[in-house]
Amino acid sequence: MYNLRQFGFSLQKYFRLGKNLKNPAKLQSDDFELLYTVASDPLLWEQHPNKERYQRAVFENFFKGALESKGAFVIYDADTGAVIGSSRYYDYDPATSSVLIGYTFISRDHWGSTYNQALKKLMVEYALEFVDQVYFHIGAFNIRSQRAIEKFGAVKQREIPVEYYGEQSQPNFEYKIDKKTWTSKKLALGFIFYYFCRW
Repeated sequence: MYNLRQFGFSLQKYFRLGKNLKNPAKLQSDDFELLYTVASDPLLWEQHPNKERYQRAVFENFFKGALESKGAFVIYDADTGAVIGSSRYYDYDPATSSVLIGYTFISRDHWGSTYNQALKKLMVEYALEFVDQVYFHIGAFNIRSQRAIEKFGAVKQREIPVEYYGEQSQPNFEYKIDKKTWTSKKLALGFIFYYFCRW
């Protein structure tokens, strides 16, 4: 498996999330406690395939996998400086010119705002500088996330089992955004899209 160093990502150097979010920072081992403060909310994982991820031991496994992925980072609120979540790039495949984006979670007090859309936009645009296709794996029963990613423009491809880092395999839907479609979407939405999702 190729890692993200071969992909060419430079997270801290590139990312800008404008007035709402500070520049995300690459995940470090000493970020655990602050991130677990967010992840310990049971309702955060209510529709997730693993609803027990709020438990410390389960989240420790998740965090270990995030560190080993080399593509995870911490998300901060620009106004308060507080840690509000995490996301990552993973499974870069040069043969298909693709990468996955996922394992994203943001504190519930930031739901319903522009944070999630701004983060997705940023990650997709950055990835498409290097690859032709971006994939997302969404839990088959996570209706909230499915609607959000479909609204964002990703297209459902298939149902597949996903086994995360020692956890039990769970049914997921695979979604895709390709470079050509993304470019057309930006041109079509123009000002409206960038007004709500701008940096």
